Amino acid sequence: MSNFPYLSLLVGLPLVGSAVLAFLPRSQGALAKKLALVWTLVTLGLTVALWVAFKANGARFQLKESYAWIPQWDVHFSFFVDGIALVMIALIGVLVPLVVVASWKTVEKLDGKRSVPAYFALLLALQGLMTGAFASSDVLLFYVFFEAMLVPMYFLIGSYGETPRRQYAAVKFFLYSLVGGLFMLAAVIGLWVYGGHTFNWETLQQADFNTMAERWMFLGFFIAFAIKAPFFPFHTWLPDAGGAAPAPAAALLVAVMDKVGTFGILRYCLSLFPNASKYFAPLAIALSLVGIIYAALLAVGQDNLKRLVAYTSVAHFGFIGIGIFAFTTQSGTGAVLYMLNHGLATGLLFLVVGFLVARRGSASIKDFGGAGKLVPILAGVFFLAGLASLALPGTSPFVSEFLVLIGVFSVYKTVAVIATLGIVLAAGYVLWMYQRTMQGTLNPALKEVPAMNKDIKVRELVVVAPLIALILLLGFYPKPVIDVINPAVKATLIQDLGKSDPAPISTEAKK
Repeated sequence: MSNFPYLSLLVGLPLVGSAVLAFLPRSQGALAKKLALVWTLVTLGLTVALWVAFKANGARFQLKESYAWIPQWDVHFSFFVDGIALVMIALIGVLVPLVVVASWKTVEKLDGKRSVPAYFALLLALQGLMTGAFASSDVLLFYVFFEAMLVPMYFLIGSYGETPRRQYAAVKFFLYSLVGGLFMLAAVIGLWVYGGHTFNWETLQQADFNTMAERWMFLGFFIAFAIKAPFFPFHTWLPDAGGAAPAPAAALLVAVMDKVGTFGILRYCLSLFPNASKYFAPLAIALSLVGIIYAALLAVGQDNLKRLVAYTSVAHFGFIGIGIFAFTTQSGTGAVLYMLNHGLATGLLFLVVGFLVARRGSASIKDFGGAGKLVPILAGVFFLAGLASLALPGTSPFVSEFLVLIGVFSVYKTVAVIATLGIVLAAGYVLWMYQRTMQGTLNPALKEVPAMNKDIKVRELVVVAPLIALILLLGFYPKPVIDVINPAVKATLIQDLGKSDPAPISTEAKK
């Protein structure tokens, strides 16, 4: 089955589904929900088949496909996956059906005001475009997917957002990403000029750039990816976008779409510009470290639940950043594992926050208080999501954070020590958030809200149960995922970057 077009189908199926839903009349909202769910479940089945077809101990890039697009410029619809791309595509496959189910009640409130079929069409379009970005092996094709995914998210925030500032947040998100994309476009053109008039990733990876050209092209890609991730100081669009977007769309934004940035750093910055990556690594680590502490401090002071979760993501991306640029196998594997686990944990947290906000009709922490007395099961799920977000042992983010820190400690001890302060701050803002919303004296106003007197529903359990199961399973047994990620990380660091792990410190040598 190695010739089966898994990747083009995973890209094309959601896009076709999006087109079908886009042509449904506005009155067919109920049909649109069912069609979107069926479409995403079929795509999930194909994702499982892709995972089975991938050989963890096989070639670095597998399941290659290539179709002519603009042969005069050597541009192709070409795809491949390594272990890093595979786990990101798997995350999309798992998360999107859950987001679709989580959106069912959200869009019912919009029925009659905004088009429900169009909402699900945008979700499916986003799924296809994100998958295309992770699977592309042609640099120009990657750029097209990178830019195109802005469009559905822009409309999800601006048209279906939940706050009066949704238009502002959508425009800010679009402009930030567009500016980053323009930097990357300049670098892509540079690749064409200096790389032998081709956009083929494997050919470009063998190119020998002069020092200045390599550094400028690195910066072009890095700025685009740092905005997308986002890294400090390019992060200011995320709290606005995450706070304004519908909670399910926000979950997709912070859980998957942002990972295109860190994935791009691994695939394009490190692999195509190894010397520039080493040159700029101290700067990237410094920005990541500032992001960990700065975003955590801002999270502590937030009163809006969705903005608070968005700031936690900025802090978490700092850990991914130091993991990538420490250039050790452990930190690199931990960073990629963190990309997956952050998607699961923050996706769960955003979805649960969405359930609470939908019940209360407000995202302000002040409007809760003692809510756990009314919705004890939902409060329990919220607590578990918070523990996963702060990387408590037994949850999957702990494994990735631990790998990042021990990998970083082996080369930059001070950086690792400072980063651990972020863990302390994470415990503070997560537990304080939970204490202010779920614990303490019951806010009398909550009793007056009928929805707050209903605990978690079957539909909501269907949404959170798979994520909880994966967070706990990978928290205790991450080996199957690490086996897939590790060879790809080693190939990136050793073959592409020319780095090797530091030798273990010998106690005999110290004597």
